[in-house]
Amino acid sequence: MTRVASRAGWSVAPPMPTDRAEALFSFESLAAYERYRARFGQDPEFVAADAIRDESGCVVRYERTFMRPLLPGDDLAVPR
Repeated sequence: MTRVASRAGWSVAPPMPTDRAEALFSFESLAAYERYRARFGQDPEFVAADAIRDESGCVVRYERTFMRPLLPGDDLAVPR
């Protein structure tokens, strides 16, 4: 499988609920993310990972959140 994203971090530390974990991934562009998503259900490694998830019941809820990185030179002022 071709690597299309870099993992930026994992978190399971308090004060998060114990049934929640977060993974942060970074894609070079929206197009790279869309190519990654298009492979779901087609790529054999993705299909195998989905089967493990489904059979084990280890994931009870799945959510995606999109964030923009804070880059050097970004205005850090909070609007009032």
